[in-house]
Amino acid sequence: MTLVACSVTVDRPDLVSPALDRALNAKADGADLVEWRIDLLAMLPDASGAIQRLLRDSPLPTILTIRSESEGGAFDGSPIEAARVLAAAIACGAPPHFVDVEASLLRDRRASDVVHAALAALEESQRPSLVVSLHDLAGRPKALWSELERMWSDPACHVAKVAWTARTLRDNLEAFEVLGSRQGPTIALCMGEQGVLSRVMGAKFGAFLTFARLDDEEGTAPGQPTVRELVDRYRIKAITHHTRVYGVVGWPVSHSRGPIVHNAWFDQLGLDARYLALPMGPTWESFKASLAELVEHPVLGLAGVSVTLPHKEHLVRFVQERGGALDDASLAIGAANTLVIDPVSRALRACNTDALAGIESLAEALGRASDDLRGLRVAILGAGGVARAMAWACANAGAHVVVINRTHERAVALAATLDGRSGERGPMRVEVGEGASIRCGCFHAFINATPMGMQDGPAPDESPIPDEVALDGVIVMDTVYVPERTPLVQQATSRGARVVTGSGMFLRQAALQCELWTGTRPSTISVQES
Repeated sequence: MTLVACSVTVDRPDLVSPALDRALNAKADGADLVEWRIDLLAMLPDASGAIQRLLRDSPLPTILTIRSESEGGAFDGSPIEAARVLAAAIACGAPPHFVDVEASLLRDRRASDVVHAALAALEESQRPSLVVSLHDLAGRPKALWSELERMWSDPACHVAKVAWTARTLRDNLEAFEVLGSRQGPTIALCMGEQGVLSRVMGAKFGAFLTFARLDDEEGTAPGQPTVRELVDRYRIKAITHHTRVYGVVGWPVSHSRGPIVHNAWFDQLGLDARYLALPMGPTWESFKASLAELVEHPVLGLAGVSVTLPHKEHLVRFVQERGGALDDASLAIGAANTLVIDPVSRALRACNTDALAGIESLAEALGRASDDLRGLRVAILGAGGVARAMAWACANAGAHVVVINRTHERAVALAATLDGRSGERGPMRVEVGEGASIRCGCFHAFINATPMGMQDGPAPDESPIPDEVALDGVIVMDTVYVPERTPLVQQATSRGARVVTGSGMFLRQAALQCELWTGTRPSTISVQES
């Protein structure tokens, strides 16, 4: 089982008591160890008493770490100065269980001799284990494998650790390769938003431990999840070699509730599966390269993904190029939000659950059947994947759809793919509106299918509807769900509109995705109430 170590920074002696309290909180959250990060404390002349108290009074087994500036920490002293502080801690009478020593320190003969002399002075039963580490904030270390071979072959190295900033999701796969090739206890992880996959799923590949932070701390390295996220949301201690992997692909994806919702459902259904955020750069090339490597990885076990902005059209192209299948909605819309991967044949299928979930949410607010919106005029704001899904769903149900988008050419292209096509209620009517047409007063419903108002999006404080547009009695639906009360939702509520937030649509489409992956459609009630 992969252990969870909570990193706690202690910069001054007066912070020892609150740091010990934090370690108690980490223990309550499920952490197995606490890593005392003493980068700045180690440079103070009166640090020894504070370090000894941290080690003596810790409620959890300890890792003692001094991280140099060159490897992403705050210690600006020499290797010999760091070695002397670590040696004093080893000899203090309450030694740490692990000491993190940078590989570069051990290459300094004087510093290495100081550390090893301190270790040799203790009885073997009291002697801390050495974690020999290498960190690179710029990216993958150039000499990664030669450094690892040096660590693994060093009899003094009990745990080898490598960490680097992931530039793409593919970096995580090399971290898994490191774990799969390990010659002893090993920690291999990637830092940054694109490295979370390695921090969680390293457990599937036998990582010795992973690092976490407390809820109210930034963490000691970018991309660290919280202890509770690792233990409760991702159930890291129950991850096995057979755990299936799902996730949400997009750019950005940090706002997504997908990991919260799907992991709760997997737990309720008793499935050995985990769902993570999988950020992929906004271009087709980035999407294609990253998703292909994840799909083709022989051990990762990727079984399906949700796809959000800006990759819904890319998913259709990806599946078609690889000889996969599209469901009717994806084929008609030209965009999909769900990838299903057959666990045996690895065949791909793209599906669109946005369309059904969106039309159900809208029809419920209108008091109409979801397959009959005849006589209604609906304005779709946007021309991306969600806009395509909603335009098709509404037009297929008989509504007169008008697409309005800042880039007029994209709106024209969207309308051209749908207008006049055969629908459930006759030929579809989809036309393009100019920017001014939003003010016509002739719409029964407005649907925001842009990222405007989305947390971490390009315009989180903006609404796509101008203030002068009359909204009294009109349905206003926002497909953005984080935050739930977007600027548009607040604007529409204050001006007499009947509002449909993005949460209902999100939960509906997510439940449909879960059904596609698992064969069971979960209830959304428990998730809404949690």
